[in-house]
Amino acid sequence: MGVRILVVEDEARLAALLRRGLSEEGYGVDLAGSGEEALEWVAVGEYDAIVLDVMLPGVDGFEVCRRLRRRRTPTPILLLTARDAVPDRVAGLDAGADDYLVKPFAFAELTARLRALARRPAGTVGAVLHVGDVRLDPAARRVWRGEAEVALPNKQFRILEYLMRHPGRVLTRAMIAEHVWDYDFPDMANVIDVHVRQLRQKLADPYPGRLIQTVRGAGYRFTPDP
Repeated sequence: MGVRILVVEDEARLAALLRRGLSEEGYGVDLAGSGEEALEWVAVGEYDAIVLDVMLPGVDGFEVCRRLRRRRTPTPILLLTARDAVPDRVAGLDAGADDYLVKPFAFAELTARLRALARRPAGTVGAVLHVGDVRLDPAARRVWRGEAEVALPNKQFRILEYLMRHPGRVLTRAMIAEHVWDYDFPDMANVIDVHVRQLRQKLADPYPGRLIQTVRGAGYRFTPDP
């Protein structure tokens, strides 16, 4: 079965261009013109990724993200935003998005990000990972700290898995970008830092981090909480 994408965009011309371009790339594409319609599509269908515009009539893209994550919908979400300010990008990632793309964008970059989002980790070792009191099940895509389960969106899950597979080792932002996103665009360092900040919040590991430690000038290291 091919990769299926839900495009949520209220600008009819852009939506049509995205559908045509993605269809030519071999994707199956459904279109939604509002946040409410997007929630209805996701309730009845399964998608490998969602391309979601932030500025939608009624329920905006941020709220769509939040509602999907509250439903525990794991589908990767790529936000489209016309605003490049850091607070807007942080708001999107905080809402549960996995990645974002600023308008106007090159179609080649969109498809590169979608390939990375929709790709299922290949050859993943099925054994449950234990580092300190954190447990991660790659097959079930579930995480616990102690007895409490922690819900993570796709990219945060993959960052945590990568760190836990290399406990005590310093992983650079470039290494994380290449492993988790499969590419390294100029703004990836900022995206990674935001995801790590969210991971710390969800794991109750406040800055500067005892589990996920910042190694200044280098990257991040995962160490069991003493």
